[in-house]
Amino acid sequence: MMNQPLLHKKDSLTNIESARLSFPALDQSINDHPLVYFDNAATTHKPLSVLKSIDQFYSSYNSNVHRGVHSLSQKATELYEDARKTIQGFINAESTQEIIFVKGTTDAINLIAQTYGRSNIQAGDEILITEMEHHSNIVPWQILAEQNDCKLNIIPFNDNGELILENIDHLLTSKTKLVSIVHASNSLGTINPIETIIRKAHLKGIPVIIDAAQSIQHGKIDVQKLDCDFLAFSGHKIYGPTGIGVLYGKKALLEKMPPYQGGGDMISYVSFEKTTYNELPYKFEAGTPNIAGGIGLGAAIEFFQSYNINNIIAKEQALLKYGQQKLLEVPGLKLIGTAENKTALFSFVLKGIHPHDIGTILNQYGIAVRSGHHCTQPVMTHYKIPATVRASLVFYNTEREIDFLVEKLHAVNEVFK
Repeated sequence: MMNQPLLHKKDSLTNIESARLSFPALDQSINDHPLVYFDNAATTHKPLSVLKSIDQFYSSYNSNVHRGVHSLSQKATELYEDARKTIQGFINAESTQEIIFVKGTTDAINLIAQTYGRSNIQAGDEILITEMEHHSNIVPWQILAEQNDCKLNIIPFNDNGELILENIDHLLTSKTKLVSIVHASNSLGTINPIETIIRKAHLKGIPVIIDAAQSIQHGKIDVQKLDCDFLAFSGHKIYGPTGIGVLYGKKALLEKMPPYQGGGDMISYVSFEKTTYNELPYKFEAGTPNIAGGIGLGAAIEFFQSYNINNIIAKEQALLKYGQQKLLEVPGLKLIGTAENKTALFSFVLKGIHPHDIGTILNQYGIAVRSGHHCTQPVMTHYKIPATVRASLVFYNTEREIDFLVEKLHAVNEVFK
């Protein structure tokens, strides 16, 4: 018998609430309890349309893309490139040449660091990031700093988890050659004012990278309206497969950047004397790509776009408001990250109880949360804590699931009483 989703009695099965029925992985029991999946910031589940698109590729037209003249290769190429067009439209890029398929956000930022960064950032230059960055937007720049003897500058945040931008004009100096900032924090939920930062950086001719791994699934991103120079996101954060992601870059910048890797598909002509490179976007897509992943990501974007984005935002913000109120009913619970503008994400600690113990006990009731530093150790250092419990929600979650989480957090307190 299929498990019934934990729907609150006042939740109506509208288009948004019934969306969870498209996700087969949500319909299971963990330790004899219906699964409550609150680990969406780590990865989201996949709807049937995405699963079917991947299965159909491997079962019906499995073939390598590009250059093949036979029917299977042409079909695979058509669907793979159609996915690129879908993504272009989704973020409103000017051209499909600006959509580079990568493994994910981490791969995209490393690509920029080792192409644009090594070519344009020299000894004594500065890169500006924030105190709340994921390690993927810190370590690649530290590697570049060791290579080119450049320097990292940091925008701090306050105890609410909001960036302190009073000194932004002083941090953007004549030595600043690049700004790389997270749109939404994966450990705090904070949605940063990237429009303001982009505008101020551009006034001084400084390009800006946006890490959209934690924002792409929570709202509408228009790269032309933002006027960001680069933007990166991972497919598995927006209901798509793992191992696939997107780097958007302005065409003029991408054309000047050297290739990141060498091999097949990124070349125009190879001889032992000289190699000429392929046009965009293929110049940055060496080797056989993740074809099924690309097609699956296209299907995920189409699934996401089949819902009214304003309804998704409203549902998630309602969950955020409800969850903040309910969690504070738990004795000893402290929320970490209380920015006014944030995603439906709750990082918290319980007095006297290690986050790993909390996560382990919650799992006994079928509740999946993430416990740890969430690849944001500087954030944990800011709050002088080793880790938090993180419950991250999307539009297929419900208020009843939040009630169940709160009920079992009371039980955690009883265990350690």
